[in-house]
Amino acid sequence: MKTGYLIDMDGVIYRENQLVPGAVDFVQALLNTATPFLFLTNNSAPTPEDLTVRLKHLGIHGLSARHFYTSALNTADFLSETDPGCTVFVLGEGGLLAALHERKIASDAIRPHYVVVGEGAPSMERLCKAHECLERGARLLATNPDNWCPVSSEKTRPGAGATAAFLEASTGRRAYYLGKPNGYMFHQARRKLAGLTLNEPEQVVMIGDTMETDIRGAFEAGMQAFLVLSGSTQFESVGDYVYQPTRIMQTVGDLIEEIRTGKPGDWSNGPDFAQPGSDAARSRLRHQTDVFAFHKPRPRPSMTK
Repeated sequence: MKTGYLIDMDGVIYRENQLVPGAVDFVQALLNTATPFLFLTNNSAPTPEDLTVRLKHLGIHGLSARHFYTSALNTADFLSETDPGCTVFVLGEGGLLAALHERKIASDAIRPHYVVVGEGAPSMERLCKAHECLERGARLLATNPDNWCPVSSEKTRPGAGATAAFLEASTGRRAYYLGKPNGYMFHQARRKLAGLTLNEPEQVVMIGDTMETDIRGAFEAGMQAFLVLSGSTQFESVGDYVYQPTRIMQTVGDLIEEIRTGKPGDWSNGPDFAQPGSDAARSRLRHQTDVFAFHKPRPRPSMTK
């Protein structure tokens, strides 16, 4: 059975500027066996070319821009498919701007159809402008729901979801969140993956380190979901979730031999599912997204307290 892989990056392939053990051999095994794969990231800031260069500097060679699909590209695909000819006011960085430009989606700071929020540190002036556009009738679209993103093992930064939440609070408008775990991201990624090979993979596996985005999105898209413990999820917290990964591994290095041989590995060597999560681990859990609260009504607050 031909298997294709959708692979998260941060926490799966690297942490900060260090490769996860086994990452180089894992990618090389994929390339050597012509296994279809696509790196899938919620980070809308870099372009695919930027990501190719970054991995090359880290020691992973043989990749090209076609191996990457970002939430910025997903947003551009969504708008060009659902509302061709629309205009946007963007809070975001180069990768998002480039993706929209490539799809000929024009920028409009007067009366845009959408305010599009991605990664970045917008000024208060830009936030106020976005607020005004929303009050004039623009719709609010976020590239992904991540409230925070890891910077290092001890540091995070606000994500696109946090910026969108700011505008939701100030305007009372609800954002639509693309990226993982939105099904549109997984649907488009699967289409891109099929385009990388002559024969569409019979099975697609998502490999990720985050339960709320990678594993939930794969579960809802009907894909197998492999969780690696090299990133943001601790094994003790996995049992907190209603949906569960198909398989839990320490790192992507655990897949190298079965990719090389084409034979399924011994899943019994992974962590024990029966091990209960501790109360301490549960109390430390901080969700990276607010996906559990997407459908809660949020009326516009009073202008003053």
